[in-house]
Amino acid sequence: MVEKLEHDLGYKFKDQKILDIALRHRSVGKESNERMEFLGDSILGFTIAAALFQLYPKYSEGILSRLRSNLVKKDTLAELGVEFKLGDYLQLGVGERKSGGFRRASILADAMEAVIGAIFLDSDITICQKQILRWYEKRLSGLTQVGQKDAKTELQELIQAKKLALPLYEVVEMIGEAHNQQFFVSCQVAELDIITKGEGFSKQAAEQDAAQQFLQELKNETTK
Repeated sequence: MVEKLEHDLGYKFKDQKILDIALRHRSVGKESNERMEFLGDSILGFTIAAALFQLYPKYSEGILSRLRSNLVKKDTLAELGVEFKLGDYLQLGVGERKSGGFRRASILADAMEAVIGAIFLDSDITICQKQILRWYEKRLSGLTQVGQKDAKTELQELIQAKKLALPLYEVVEMIGEAHNQQFFVSCQVAELDIITKGEGFSKQAAEQDAAQQFLQELKNETTK
């Protein structure tokens, strides 16, 4: 079964026991993925920091820090976990299974960090970093100085400069149990014929996604 996961990850484990532990939540009661999670978190932070440093030589330390924080936060890692369908392979205790733990953002994010740690243990730092950068390729490319401020702040300041009504955010849909919901939020400005829809594992993350898309729509309008 894990062959599909390895294919999606783009990495074939030499030692399947390492991958097995990486997918094992502490609720199972045996050796869990927590130590690998700790290791993966450190490797991810360094890898993304080094990539940003090389890709964006004109960005200040403050901007690079904010961009790195956004790229390694739990929401982003959970999104990667969803893309790889990691929840289908997690080993969970009975209670976590019944409560939908395989969909829980925090568990998916922790498992992604554990997988990163597992790849390092099964290979070396160079191969592990190559895997991370391949997964993050689209997220790393084309980053702009929107990183100086979050998308909602930048959009609000832009709209205020145009003397328009403030952006309105509205939750249009929520999926999942109360403890593990995915939010879909719309963003619109009364005087503009633009409505965007963002998503995230928190209301705030969904609003930021919707604001970012709104900014992109405004940029597209100005280049027409």
